[in-house]
Parts: sequence; structure tokens; C-alpha cells
Amino acid sequence: CNQPSMDALTFWKTTTMDQANLLVRLIDVLSENGIRYCVIGGQGVNAYVEPLVSLDLDLVVAVAQLPLVEGILARDFTVKPFPHSLNVSLPGSDLRVQIQMDSRYADFVDRATVRAVLGMQLSVASVEDVLRGKVWAASDATRRGSKRQKDLADIARLIEAYPPLRAFVPPDIL
Repeated sequence: CNQPSMDALTFWKTTTMDQANLLVRLIDVLSENGIRYCVIGGQGVNAYVEPLVSLDLDLVVAVAQLPLVEGILARDFTVKPFPHSLNVSLPGSDLRVQIQMDSRYADFVDRATVRAVLGMQLSVASVEDVLRGKVWAASDATRRGSKRQKDLADIARLIEAYPPLRAFVPPDIL
């Protein structure tokens, strides 16, 4: 079982109203079943720079294990499939977990390393991959404007902390 830092985890659980303990339970189920995953999105950004509060947790699962994931998670969680993701939730938690199934993320898990996220040691995509995912999100013309603004802010946070990453951001995003 993952041993979380109580201060960060308590803050996270309070912010997300996670009385159901969704975060810890989800990570435990993935670990117990040998499911390889990594954190992406805003929480992935938070693993590399000063964290910001978010109710979202975006994950990628190893492609070969995707067929198993929905069934395993459906035993303990509410799982709603969408064209490019699985949304995982529990009554008693405002945490929004999305498992990304877009094939562009397929190799992120292979380059992931363990980092502190939300007071826990979790597998996190490399900083380059986190940036790549944020650029894809910011480039999505169908994305809500407010989400795109957050993506742009996350990109700015990453390139401020890691200036060489600027070379991987298209001019229209910069």
C-alpha cells in the first residue's frame, strides 16, 4: 500500500471532498493488479513545479493492460467509458479521475518515474511527456476556453521551470 504524506493527502482529501478515499483506493487497486500507469495532466505538471489545486487526476495505463482496467475498476468504482477515456468516480468524492485512452499517450508509461504527487509517491510521466500532453490539449479546437487557458498556464509553468522545454512548444502555443 502506498504510504501518503498526511499533510498533503489531508489537504487533497479536504479540497476534493474525498471522504470515499478514491485516490488511495484507486492507486491501491492499480498496484494490487499490476496495472502500470502514470499521472499526466495538471497533477503531472504539479509533480514538476509548484503545485496548484485541481479536482482532476488524469492517468494513462499501459496499452496492453487497457482491456483489463475497465473490468477491474468496475468492481469497486463507478466507471463511465467515453470514446477516448474512462471516467472513474465514487459517491462521496468530488475527485474527477480520467484514464486517457488516446493512442498518442501509449508510450508515456514506459518513460514514467516515481515522483511526489498529492502527498503520495506515484508513477508520473516524464516532464517532456507531461508537456507534450498539455500541448495536445491546448491545441484541441474542441476544448472549452477555460480548460485551454489552464493548459496554457501549465505549459508556461513548465517552461519557466525547465527552459529547454520551450523548444518543444509550437509557436502558436507560445
